[in-house]
Amino acid sequence: MEWSFQSAEELVAALCAGAVTSVELTDEAIARIERDDEVINAICVPDFDRARAAARRADQARARGEDRPLLGVPVTVKESYNIAGLPTTWGMPPHRDHVPGEDAVQVSRLKAAGAVVLGKTNVPLGLQDIQSFNEIYGTTTNPWDRGRTAGGSSGGSAAALASGFGALSIGSDIAGSLRTPAHFCGVYAHKPSLGLAACRGMVPPAEPALPADLDLAVVGPMARTARDLALLLDVMAGPDPLTSGVAHRLALPPARHERLGDFRVLVLDEHPLIATGSAVRAGVDRVAAALVDGGARVARHSPLLPDLTEAATLYMQLLISGSPARFPVETLEQLRTRVAGLSADDRSLDAVRLRAMVLSHGDWLAASNRREVHRHGWRRLFAEFDAVVCPITPTPAFPHDHHPNPLDRRVDVDGVEYPYFDQLVWAGLATMPGLPATAVPAGRSPEGLPVGVQLIGPMFEDRTPLRLAELLEREIGGFRKPE
Repeated sequence: MEWSFQSAEELVAALCAGAVTSVELTDEAIARIERDDEVINAICVPDFDRARAAARRADQARARGEDRPLLGVPVTVKESYNIAGLPTTWGMPPHRDHVPGEDAVQVSRLKAAGAVVLGKTNVPLGLQDIQSFNEIYGTTTNPWDRGRTAGGSSGGSAAALASGFGALSIGSDIAGSLRTPAHFCGVYAHKPSLGLAACRGMVPPAEPALPADLDLAVVGPMARTARDLALLLDVMAGPDPLTSGVAHRLALPPARHERLGDFRVLVLDEHPLIATGSAVRAGVDRVAAALVDGGARVARHSPLLPDLTEAATLYMQLLISGSPARFPVETLEQLRTRVAGLSADDRSLDAVRLRAMVLSHGDWLAASNRREVHRHGWRRLFAEFDAVVCPITPTPAFPHDHHPNPLDRRVDVDGVEYPYFDQLVWAGLATMPGLPATAVPAGRSPEGLPVGVQLIGPMFEDRTPLRLAELLEREIGGFRKPE
């Protein structure tokens, strides 16, 4: 039997039943990587010797009667997480030899749960792209179309899952970095509520691995089924023991509903700042139709929805304002000159991003205060709805575009070009207020590319979109192995 595309849940059951060993699962995964990854380039840092040793220990532990959530299950880890003894570079050539001596907190949790780490997955330079390529490790391709991106910044993890390289992976998300690769590769991902999962050790190589209260970024699970997402989130969730002084287990409230027919869902497919491509719109419609067929209460509009234009503006301000922190002074002066040359009437997202690069602390506080207004608006909306269904990006995976200046790139939405980073507005809808969002497969484009949507849920009610994802998987199907 081939195990490579079985879910983690199925692998755990097979391991418990004695139908397979962790050594066998690990050897099969390694053989698949060695056979197929030359083209995909998802696994940038293999760790096969230690994986085989961990698999042997897992089998011995199970023989002693131990039972841990992921005992013996092969997994991968995004390159940006520290793993003791392996390089953590974030794709930045000056740090190609940086090897941390301590695991990130989430890597420690994976290992404590019994997972077998096969290696690390590829990322873009500094994690700052919607594609995954860098000078150290090269380009990760999409398993559905080698000429297209697997997404970023967790693109290597999504491509690995779609290729059968391990049952689970962990990534991170500030601009759709979990959700976009899942959408492009046809797998599942969950962006947890802000602060739900500790991030220590998921840090640029030049910085110490210290606890941090992040403003937008989260770490989260990726998988090939919705139930596997929930399984891995249970391993990941919880505060940093260095700052909380408590065990990492965290009790999340149960899903609001168990039956599809009990859900109240707002469905969105239009944004005032960027068009939605027909393939993605069709994916949203497929989900909406499944909800209606399942008896859910579905609405297409609500006056409770926070203003999408202001939400996108606030998101870009909060996202971009931290990026120039280490710019040389002369560069900042050049930026200020460019900003002074903008028309006061220019409210484009390009202008918003440029102004954000020289945002004052006072202006940042004002933007953050407006974020609280939006958070309150979402609380009001989630008193009437249980989830929001909407796009992750306006298009399926796009062709590789390695133009050295991302500001000169464009995204083609059904023949109309938009600035490259404008496609982040849908991802930012959940990121800016810190809401949980689950990326789920929603069919294929006419060209056969995967299309995903996101299910946004109420703050710290992560189990609600995860349960909805599981119910939808039964109705419209989920992951499908690339042809």
